[in-house]
Amino acid sequence: MGIPSIRVTREEMRKRVALFSEVKGFGGGLPDSNYPSAERTLYNVLGFQPPADSKDAVTSPVGDHAAKNAAIKISEGFNLGFCEASPGKGPMMHNHDTNETFMPITGRWRCSWEVDDKVESFDLGPCDVISFPAGVVRRFENITHDEPDATHRLLFVISGNGPKAEFSEGAMAELKEQGYLDAN
Repeated sequence: MGIPSIRVTREEMRKRVALFSEVKGFGGGLPDSNYPSAERTLYNVLGFQPPADSKDAVTSPVGDHAAKNAAIKISEGFNLGFCEASPGKGPMMHNHDTNETFMPITGRWRCSWEVDDKVESFDLGPCDVISFPAGVVRRFENITHDEPDATHRLLFVISGNGPKAEFSEGAMAELKEQGYLDAN
């Protein structure tokens, strides 16, 4: 046996249990958080804290508010959380310095990315999975338009212990133009 075993008490293990009824969601902490089409709630279930050098377009992938409040506070190479949004809502185009993988839990979600000045996408339903490599400018949006009053959840897994997200130049320009960011 080459992998050492450790002893973990029930009390120690409880610190690694996140009951969804106890997980707090956050709607802010990202440059696009208050933009009408980007409103969403992020639940940081397992993982990292905000990057030390957050500023302007560069931030934690889960937003600074959710990043500070992980339900299970560990740094073991990945983060797991949920995004909850109404139809037509989702983040603006952004990029990560690590892999980001999505799986809808409820509803239908469009996962889009930019390539050669075009936007490509796949529409996913519950338990479908898409995995974006680092460096791909991407976004996701709840497209469950036949349920206009319902929010739906998307699970995300982001690799790394201190990953960064950066909103695209186009997203940042739109946010500034619409008055959601300082023009400086």
